[in-house]
Amino acid sequence: TPELGTAGIHPAPYDGDTPTEARSGIRELSRFIFSNPDMVHASLLGNHERWARVLRHLKFIVVDECHAYRGVFGANISLVLRRLLRMAAHYGSHPTVILASATSTDPAIHASRLIGAPVESVTEDGAPTGERTVMLWEPGFIAGAEGEHGAPVRRAASTESAALMGTLIAEGARTLTFVRSRRQAEIVALRTQEELSLLGRPDFGQRVASYRAGYLAEDRRKLERMLDSGELVGVATTNALELGIDVGGLDAVITAGFPGTIASFWQQAGRAGRRGQGSLVILVARDEPMDTYLVHHPEALLKKPVEAAVFDPTNPHVLRGHVYCAAVEKPLTPAEVTAFGAENVVEALTADGLLRKRPRGWFAVHKATDEVAELNPDTAHHLVNLRGGSGSEFLIVDISDGRLLGTIDSARAMSQVHPGAVYLHQGESFVIDELDVDEQLALARPETPEYTTFARSDTDIRITAAPGDDEVFNPGGGLWVANVSVEVTDRVTGFVTKLADGTTLDATQLFLPPQKLATRAVAYTIDPLALSAMGIAAADVPGALHAAEHAAIGMLPLLATCDRWDIGGVSTALHGDTGLPTVFVYDGMEGGAGFSDCGFHRFAEWMEATFEAVRSCSCESGCPSCVQSPKCGNGNNPLDKTGAVKLLGALVTLLQGH
Repeated sequence: TPELGTAGIHPAPYDGDTPTEARSGIRELSRFIFSNPDMVHASLLGNHERWARVLRHLKFIVVDECHAYRGVFGANISLVLRRLLRMAAHYGSHPTVILASATSTDPAIHASRLIGAPVESVTEDGAPTGERTVMLWEPGFIAGAEGEHGAPVRRAASTESAALMGTLIAEGARTLTFVRSRRQAEIVALRTQEELSLLGRPDFGQRVASYRAGYLAEDRRKLERMLDSGELVGVATTNALELGIDVGGLDAVITAGFPGTIASFWQQAGRAGRRGQGSLVILVARDEPMDTYLVHHPEALLKKPVEAAVFDPTNPHVLRGHVYCAAVEKPLTPAEVTAFGAENVVEALTADGLLRKRPRGWFAVHKATDEVAELNPDTAHHLVNLRGGSGSEFLIVDISDGRLLGTIDSARAMSQVHPGAVYLHQGESFVIDELDVDEQLALARPETPEYTTFARSDTDIRITAAPGDDEVFNPGGGLWVANVSVEVTDRVTGFVTKLADGTTLDATQLFLPPQKLATRAVAYTIDPLALSAMGIAAADVPGALHAAEHAAIGMLPLLATCDRWDIGGVSTALHGDTGLPTVFVYDGMEGGAGFSDCGFHRFAEWMEATFEAVRSCSCESGCPSCVQSPKCGNGNNPLDKTGAVKLLGALVTLLQGH
């Protein structure tokens, strides 16, 4: 505000959208700086000499929404905070760290792990909160519609959410709808506008928009201003609006599908009623095992505490880049190496020629060996991606006029902007004509097909290291369970086109390069004789394992702080490394994120919940509510629900007492 400016405080945002010409003034004058972890990592720590004034006088570091820092992202942020405190001490300051969260089950433990130091917990809640009504909504079946392999089809959560959103807005309720993907944000906004026209309020339809990552900065800022001012009465958004942007005056929140964790659900719910007024929260269930389980077991959502945030700052795949960056910032001392838990990582970096030991500690070296990626002191901070992606992005360009539509992380490009994919951007529909992998460029042309596209892929998995003694247990009965390191190879092989009611139109083959992922997995094997004793014929084993794998992926979020899109799975009647029928569930992030570790340590509880979800589903041969998966690369084939029930029931019996 002007008052703060005249008082010599000069509060200012400092992020990727801050003009270059304004940045030096902020570094030299501002006392309150609002930034994000990416800028702290790449700009402040990567150029700490320019920030000497700030670091020398740093009194407080405030970390908002700290519960969001989990998985690989949480491990990265933890290491950024520890490096920030290290460099503040180097410049002579010892700031107090304030970590804020309204949805943390054990805030002191989580905060302490984030910064690597003891903390004091303040748990009294003084935020204004009005009465909140929570509704769990299960869409009905579409009469006469059949999905894959004849399964019944429910109305899509996005379609149902758009109808609810239109009704609420027409009744005067400002509404925010959370969806799971960028494409759904666009679809829900469009369908809400159509719903409002049918309700006789096209004027409100013009005040509904979508908001998601991938928009250009000026578009995001414009939408944020319109939402804050009340010009927009409804927004369909990804979780980009779940954190960090204060939205007042909202009356209702719709969540189109369980967001993956109870903490995220309550965080989204809390976007409405922030000024003390009453609010309505609606969870619209997707046709998936976890969502179906929750609407039929509301106590699992409404009466359970939020999950502990799981992250591992000693993950060597994460730690390697941060330790090297820390050495670039200033030489690492033996005490600091121990504090980071990085003895093995430092040894490996030294062996690779990236670090050199000197009396004052380990120094970063400019020249690396040929086998090592291009880490060097000039590029290190830009090569470390805090958000678990590949660190590079594909540009999406409209070939009709050459404008840049947006960007997409290269890890998702193959499945989202492959040739023939339908791509939506701010209400406009495009079809991807070409994906240039070398140039990291997707070329799109304007088109409004009646269908959407879904990628299909093949996945192979191999065990890369034998598990330790504490990573295996054998409860008997032909069952063996392990926590293992694996390499996953995934290749997008084609896509299918589907109408809005789930009807499949066509399948197209693609030839795209494979992607490899070194990660962690929980695996279990079953002796073929044990399967036969369960009543599962040899010909039915692939379908039974596949169905059990899908259901287990759908239910792991009940125990771990993930959703099914954070994890993947592979099942096979004969795996090359185990020589047995095997099911893998793996973390979808380089180095692992702790999700499969949680599944290993709570395996019996996990299998019991999975068995209950499949057994209690009313369908005959499998549906999206139990064993079908929306992201199955094999088109949900083969699947054997009956075999999965037999297998999971037998596992639950074998695991009793474990």
